[in-house]
Amino acid sequence: MSVVPAGVLPGAAALDDGGAGDAAAVLGPRARLWPSLVAVYRAQLSRARVARIPLLFVATFQSVGIMIMMRGVVSGGGEAESVVAGASIVVVAYVALNLLAQYFGQLRATGGLDHYATLPVPPAAVVLGAAGAYASFTVPGTIVTAVFGCTLFGLPLANLWVLLAVIPLAGAALSGLGAACGLLAPRPELATLLGQLGMSAALLLGVLPAGRMPEPVRLARDLLPSTYGVEAYARTFATHPDWAFVAGDLTVCAGVGVVSLALATWAYRRAAVR
Repeated sequence: MSVVPAGVLPGAAALDDGGAGDAAAVLGPRARLWPSLVAVYRAQLSRARVARIPLLFVATFQSVGIMIMMRGVVSGGGEAESVVAGASIVVVAYVALNLLAQYFGQLRATGGLDHYATLPVPPAAVVLGAAGAYASFTVPGTIVTAVFGCTLFGLPLANLWVLLAVIPLAGAALSGLGAACGLLAPRPELATLLGQLGMSAALLLGVLPAGRMPEPVRLARDLLPSTYGVEAYARTFATHPDWAFVAGDLTVCAGVGVVSLALATWAYRRAAVR
């Protein structure tokens, strides 16, 4: 058997001059962020639809039950506005923070991140696509909770459209935190615990009227991203809402969302290379 020198093979000169890099570029071009994000979002939405709808019902039922319970304590006024706004955002916290932390925790524990690591998609697309899919499930439950709460406490429904801005912005902030918890937790059980604690904090600090909280608890409330979504929606119940303050609260939600999603993207890169 004779061995043919590599130098006489067709195209050998091109490979010697960096053709290998060109070939790799042709064989595996890296996908752009936006098409990758849409593809991941659709895949996650399709996979999670059947499994998450019952859990979304639980989240909505939980928030409605909280408002019914609080109806015997709060009669109306600013406290009722806080209860309705807080209970509405709890639906977002349950799905975007709690369930997303569990999802990424299980994905990391079962080696599911290896699948995404082999795909030519940016890490940000994986995080944003999954976060967007989970946050999308919160829209029906949040609106149902808000309508029921306004009817229960006799609050106006005129500015219900503000939830179309509150849900994605508060959802982005909470989804980023949920994904980061799931990706950074060493075990899926710990990711579940962190998600549950975060949701409990959003429930207690968001639903209970701030005026009845001690000062240290109010400071902790101000550190919770969902608080600003609650405040933004609660302000719209006024006869003449101060839209500048509403926009300010939404801006804080957006800023925290950018930071938390960036943190989740970094956590994804860190977990994927291990």
